[in-house]
Amino acid sequence: MDTPQELLAIARVLAVETAALIRDGRSGARVERSKSSDIDIVTQMDLAAESHLRSRLSQLRPHDAILGEEGEDTPGTSGVTWVLDPIDGTVNYLYGLPHYAVSVAAVTGDPTPRSWTVQAGAVADGSGTLWSACRGGGAWRGDEPLRRLDSPRLSSTLLATGFQYVAERRRRQGQIVAAMLEQVRDIRRLGAAAVDLCLVAAGELDAYYEHGLHPWDFAAGALIAQEAGLRVAGIDGGPADERLTIAAPPDLWPPLRDALVDAGARDTWDAPDA
Repeated sequence: MDTPQELLAIARVLAVETAALIRDGRSGARVERSKSSDIDIVTQMDLAAESHLRSRLSQLRPHDAILGEEGEDTPGTSGVTWVLDPIDGTVNYLYGLPHYAVSVAAVTGDPTPRSWTVQAGAVADGSGTLWSACRGGGAWRGDEPLRRLDSPRLSSTLLATGFQYVAERRRRQGQIVAAMLEQVRDIRRLGAAAVDLCLVAAGELDAYYEHGLHPWDFAAGALIAQEAGLRVAGIDGGPADERLTIAAPPDLWPPLRDALVDAGARDTWDAPDA
C-alpha cells in the first residue's frame, strides 16, 4: 500500500502542473456549457484541466480510480481513488478573480465522503500558493507548516460560506446568512470551497460552512484543515458531506454548529429545487 507521503508527492505535482495550465489559458477562457442551472458554468479550461489530470494519472497511477467533476468515473484496482476538481471557483476564474484553485486528493475506501479516508491532498490556488497535507503528517502552505492554535468566540468569528446555484436553495442560504450576521464579526463569500478551507487552516478566516458541496470541492481542503488542527464535520458531528460542511477550531465548532442549526441550516438541504 502506498504511504500518504508518496501519494502527497504525486498530488502536489499534479496540482502545480494543472494550475500552470489554467493560469496560462485564463485570458481565453470561455463558457462551454452549464450544469445544475444556467449560472453553474463550465469553461473549456475546466475540461482541459481535467483531461490533463486524467492523462497524467494514467501515466503515473494506471491502476487507480478517478472521481472527477467534469468526466465519468474511472474504475481502478489499487484501492486508491483520485478526487479531482480541475477548477474550483470557475466563476471567479472566468471573471479574472484570483480566488480559484486546482484541487487533487487521494482517498482510500469507498469513494464517498462519509466512507472514505483521505490520505493526501493538494490545492494550488490562483495566487500561486500550494497548500497540501497528508494524513497524520501535517499541513503546509508552500513549505510552511500550518497549525491553528487560536479559537475565537463566536461573536469574534470571521465566518466564510458559499451558495449553491439552484435559486430556492440560494434563497434559503441567504436567510441563514442573515441570521448568522447578528452573531459573528462578519461573513465572507469568496467563491471557492477548497481555498476557503485552506484559508481557515491558515487562520486567515476563522471558520467556514457550506451546504451542497460535492466530494471534489472539499476532499483536499478538508484534509488540509484537519491536519492544521481544525474540526471538519457535518451538522450531525459525523463526516462532512454534501448536506453540510463545517470547519472550525475544536472549541468554536459546537457553538457555531448550534447557531447554524438555530438559523435553519439543518433544513436547507431539503429545500426544493427551482
